[in-house]
Parts: sequence; C-alpha cells; structure tokens
Amino acid sequence: MAVAPSAQPLPRPRSTNGAGWALRLVPLLTAHLVVALVALVAIGGATRVMEAGLACPDWPLCYGVLWPGRQWNLQVFLEWFHRLDAFLVGVALLLLFALSLRFRARFPGWLPWSSGLALALVAVQGGLGALTVLSQLAAPTVTLHLATALSLVLLLSAMHQGLERPGLGPVAVAPSLPRWWSPLPVLAALLVGAQCLLGGAMASRWAADLCVQAGEGCRWLLLHRQGAYPAALAVLLLAASSLALPSGLRRLQALALAAVALVAVQVALGVVTLRLQLAVPAVTVAHQLTAALLVGVLGGLWGLSFLSPSVPTRLEVAHG
Repeated sequence: MAVAPSAQPLPRPRSTNGAGWALRLVPLLTAHLVVALVALVAIGGATRVMEAGLACPDWPLCYGVLWPGRQWNLQVFLEWFHRLDAFLVGVALLLLFALSLRFRARFPGWLPWSSGLALALVAVQGGLGALTVLSQLAAPTVTLHLATALSLVLLLSAMHQGLERPGLGPVAVAPSLPRWWSPLPVLAALLVGAQCLLGGAMASRWAADLCVQAGEGCRWLLLHRQGAYPAALAVLLLAASSLALPSGLRRLQALALAAVALVAVQVALGVVTLRLQLAVPAVTVAHQLTAALLVGVLGGLWGLSFLSPSVPTRLEVAHG
C-alpha cells in the first residue's frame, strides 16, 4: 500500500552517473556561444564599416561556392567569415538544445525552453541575413539583424550565468535577492538595448557619416547621443545598488561594476569616433564590440538575478 505522506522519505538528489560529461559540456558550450555571438556582432560591424555587406552578392553561398577563392579579398573574407560564424553558432545551438532535452532531468527546467528560443532566434537571424543581402542592405532589415544578434547575446549570457550560479543541484544555496533589485537589471538592459538599436539604425543609414561630411541626417546622430544619457544613468544606478546586496552575491556585483566600466569605455570610443570623423574603422568597430560586451554583461546579470540554478526533484510514492 502507499506510504502515508508524513512517512515519505525526503527527495534525494538524482544521480549524475552517465550524465557528468553533459553537466560539464553544457556550461562550456554556453560560454563559447557567448564569445562567438559577441564576435559575430563585431564582425558584422567590421563588414558594414568596410562596406563589405554585399561582397558576397548571393546567399547562402558566396559567388555560388562555399570557398570563393578566386574572388578573395578583405571584403569578401569579412562577409564570408561572418556567415561562417553564424553557421557555427547555429550548429552549436542545435547541439545545446538536443543536450538540454536529452538530459533535462539534470538541468534547471528553464534550460530546454531558453535553448529552444535561442535556436528560433538564430533561425530568424539567418533569415534576416538573407534578406539583408537580397534587399541590398535595406536599413530596417540591417537594424533588425543587429537587434536579433544582440538578443541572442543577452539570452546566451543569461543562460550561462544561470548555469554557473552557485547552487546548481537539487537545492539552490545562493542568497536571495531583495525585491527592489529586480527592476534594475531589466531597466538597464532595455535602455542599453534601445541605445544599441538607435546606433544600428543610424549606422545602417550612414547617418553619422552624412552628418559629419555633409551636415545631413544629423537627427539620428542627435538621438543616439541623447539616448546615451538615460542608458548610462541606468547602468550607474545598477552598479551603485549592487553594493548594497548581500555579501554572497559578489559575482553579481562584479558584473554590475564591469557594466559601468564598459559604459565609460563606450562613451570614450563614441567621442573619439566623432573627433576622428569616422575615418578610423578600428575605432568604429571597437565601439560596436563594446556595445555587444555591455549587452552580454547585462545578460549575465539577468541570469544571476532571475534564472534559478536548482534542479527540480520529484516526490516518488513507494508502494508495498
């Protein structure tokens, strides 16, 4: 007969026999995906700055082949490598999704859902990449392409920190966060994301170049500069508030302070870019790279703040 509820044994941690390699591989895979996605954003920025967006005039191949050896130059390489990085990200996300389903009992319940969402986003990203080429670099498509890439950076960084957060197991041991903290990383990420999209919309229209060289299209540049103030203040508030968190949340505090440092670097790069009149591509690319890193750090804060690392256990009824 069934054992009375009061006499039932407490839930025991599930054995990880046979799944230890997956428990090690999945966090490693998410870490590499964050790096690959940040690189993807930076390479995309370099492709735009070097006017290489149409260096491969067809899609998904390049001049009808996988390896365009005869047409090889810097612009073709940038566009070709950008597509290669996106393809490898897609393969890695497919593997991550498969592992999260196969070993779902060993990981937090949010992992299969977030992996599936990331896989869907990379499919959308691939479609937008194709439209970018076929539409001859239409500004709205280019901006959506960047928005999807940054969304992937945010999501994968959150997933990685959620998996790496102390307490991965049947019971989470990390200190709980105060209620006043929850809106802060959301606000900072939304404002920084909006600022990135303003920058992407400005860049896809070459508005900054036109403003500097011909005094046209300055409205986009002005909006981008004005959007920097609320975004920077939100990140500064986030970092200052993190100092009041419990001492067991040092990783969260470190990420919040890193976000402030990246904002300072980003502002400096923006000023230098304009003073150089956008004549140095490396500085412009560094500006976009820093933006992607900032989104990644804020995504990590989301993971530490909202994604529980605990693995749910199930009560098993004993029969006798």
